[in-house]
Amino acid sequence: MPITLENVGIAVRDLDATIAFFTDLGLSLVGRDEVSGEWASTAVGLDGNHARIAVLQTPDGHGQLELFEYIHPDAIETSPTLPNEIGMHRVAFQVDDIEASLAIAARHGCLPLRGVATYQDLYKLTYLRGPSGIIVMFAQDLRKERA
Repeated sequence: MPITLENVGIAVRDLDATIAFFTDLGLSLVGRDEVSGEWASTAVGLDGNHARIAVLQTPDGHGQLELFEYIHPDAIETSPTLPNEIGMHRVAFQVDDIEASLAIAARHGCLPLRGVATYQDLYKLTYLRGPSGIIVMFAQDLRKERA
């Protein structure tokens, strides 16, 4: 049975701010909608499910994020996820220029958790906390620069 990844879904507290963050990084907005009704409650498993949603796509066309801002039931605030917690961990992007990507993130108030590290002269890597506390990883492939 073939299987493909459709998207990664993330609940956010401010849909518009999160769209702005990811589109500034280079993703494109595929569409927006508001979903509710019995089908939405059944599919998601929440009574009275009602959310604003947006789908964003990576420039290469292979990855999508589906963002949800819950109208009902109320979104539940939790402590920001830590890199070593069990469960949804992070969203990772390969970028051509990590410093340029960090400058875009900084305009949205999103800074590295600690700094930029180099892994075996292969990658520059950093984790940052994006909108709604989403952990975002940027990775710059240093081998591309040497090619």
